[in-house]
Amino acid sequence: MATLKSIADHLTSRIKENGVTRKYLRESAGLSIQTTINVLSGTHDYRVTTLLAMLDRLDLDIVILPKAAVDALAPSHAVKTRIQRLLEEDQ
Repeated sequence: MATLKSIADHLTSRIKENGVTRKYLRESAGLSIQTTINVLSGTHDYRVTTLLAMLDRLDLDIVILPKAAVDALAPSHAVKTRIQRLLEEDQ
């Protein structure tokens, strides 16, 4: 998972698999409605602590790997910062 959209899609799938509601996830992770919507939309940046709280409630964890290892597993889709996106728009 290397894009906000792919993370959101994975979280949404896991919510369905676990049979939990977004309300339960939001309340148990201590998140606002808007933050939950933003994360699950895959179109807004959010804090790492927000992601960690959601992952914990869904029995998931983060694994950090060297890029070479990730590239060997699947094609790379690097997450772009806001500045990178803005620079690309200007070109």
